Amino acid sequence: MQATILKLIHVHRGLVIDSEWKCTQRSFVSAHFLASQKVKMGPGGNTAAGVAVKRQIKESKSQSPKKPKLAKEPWQEVAAGEAKVDGKASTSTEVNAGRVRLLKQATASAAEGAPVVYWMSRDQRSCDNWALLYAAERARQQGSPLCVVFNLVDSFLNAQARHFGFMLRGLRIVDQKLSSMGIPFFLLQGKAEETISEFVEKTGASILVMDFSPLRIGRVWREAVCKRVPPYVSVFEVDAHNVVPVWVASDKQEYGARTIRGKIHRHLPEFLVDYPPLLPPAHAWTLEKSDSIDWESLISEVTKKGAEVPEVKWCEPGEDAAMELLLGEKKGFLRTRIRNYADDRNDPAKPGGLSGLSPYLHYGQLSAQRCALEGRKVRRSYTKDIDAFLEELVIRRELADNFCYYQLHYDSLQGAYEWARNTLLAHASDKREHIYSKDELEKGKTHDELWNAAQLEMVHLGKMHGFMRMYWAKKILEWTRGPEEALTISIYLNDKYELDGRDPNGYVGCMWSICGIHDQGWQERPVFGKIRYMNYNGCKRKFNVDGYIQYVKRALFELKKAAKNPSEIPPSKTPAKKDAL
Repeated sequence: MQATILKLIHVHRGLVIDSEWKCTQRSFVSAHFLASQKVKMGPGGNTAAGVAVKRQIKESKSQSPKKPKLAKEPWQEVAAGEAKVDGKASTSTEVNAGRVRLLKQATASAAEGAPVVYWMSRDQRSCDNWALLYAAERARQQGSPLCVVFNLVDSFLNAQARHFGFMLRGLRIVDQKLSSMGIPFFLLQGKAEETISEFVEKTGASILVMDFSPLRIGRVWREAVCKRVPPYVSVFEVDAHNVVPVWVASDKQEYGARTIRGKIHRHLPEFLVDYPPLLPPAHAWTLEKSDSIDWESLISEVTKKGAEVPEVKWCEPGEDAAMELLLGEKKGFLRTRIRNYADDRNDPAKPGGLSGLSPYLHYGQLSAQRCALEGRKVRRSYTKDIDAFLEELVIRRELADNFCYYQLHYDSLQGAYEWARNTLLAHASDKREHIYSKDELEKGKTHDELWNAAQLEMVHLGKMHGFMRMYWAKKILEWTRGPEEALTISIYLNDKYELDGRDPNGYVGCMWSICGIHDQGWQERPVFGKIRYMNYNGCKRKFNVDGYIQYVKRALFELKKAAKNPSEIPPSKTPAKKDAL
């Protein structure tokens, strides 16, 4: 028996889609794809079909239950539907239907007991993974075997050895854990639209489950796969990355944290629930066996391509290491360091004040929802610190996903508010006191020792403190020939060197600093216009600038001292600094 899936018809800015795709957005679906699905649009989308759909949605809304009231202290509340057993909240037993979207409905019948395939991409973990749990749930319901596939591409948004190495070492652990449960893990290589669709067809799968990602490249992959899988395959997308699914939290681009905070809080009782265990599949996989993966050879081969940016050693990859950093007795963030988070998180001279969880969250090796659930357990003892942590972990992270999901131009000046574009362009030709090339910036060769320290920390350690990230990007705006160049360089450097680059948080961080996203206009000044300004003296008032610079110098000295070739700074066990949390 198959689970009933809520089929959503989404009306967005006059676009009506009621075909193979459900609940999508204008920027996601190409004109060619719309044409192939015979979606007709008139001015404003007011076709007869469109009017009928809008009327249906309006009637549906009028019959839907009222929104839950906003709790005064949302992080303290036990999620709705949870019973308390010995003071602990029980787990949910099924994946919330609101977390799942039907992307393509099968138009033909698959063979009885046809397998379920989970295409893992953004959420690379075996534990606390709603997408994997949903795939397992569907497999049990229809008496099918289950497998997990991951597609490795040759290049991905300027990713280097640093990034591919961390990801692959984490996937090796996923492979081990899934195999121990009787769930085969297949590693494919090539173009996703070819490898995934061919794998699904070869195995005769009836259901394909995908991870959600708001980035354009992921949308292109998912759209292409949906068009190429056989007609007997239904395709589902699961938001396993956000506590509140991005399409549930809001149906539009939010202006800032203040406008999305209440919306997320209202949905916490429904979505901030504990995970059920992942059970071994009831039906064994009897089809093509997954080849034993030579992980060491694969990692060695892949990391040679991006050797210019070597791996770092201070951050051990994998979901086990992630949980140890979150809850470990000796160094666990929620056990040993949370007590100072609210006061120390904005001080670059105190790197231990940060959680250090950002890389694990980025690669999906750790669930943000698990962090929130565990944080809530100690909130009574550290209320101010946990509230600050959950604001960053949930509200700010999910605001970034909201921006990248609803704003097609999330990494360009086109994605800025009109007031910000106007003021930046009006001041684009203002005289700059200093102008640096991309190469000079990349090598940290500016007149500003504080900025250089932040840049070199990122280049050699793969991290930069969150406060310094703002200063860093704003100075790039001040020292380049215009806002477009500044944004291009900042994203290039971020994605190339940050261990957690190529992430909605990274794009929003650059867009906030340079384009005023999720901010407001400030007093107008040269170069910046009405964009918020930051300077060296302001940093000196907020933290020990000299202490931070010396910290970075010591870290680089230790790297060189440990290197066989001091001219090439190798990976280090130096503590990380920059973290989105």
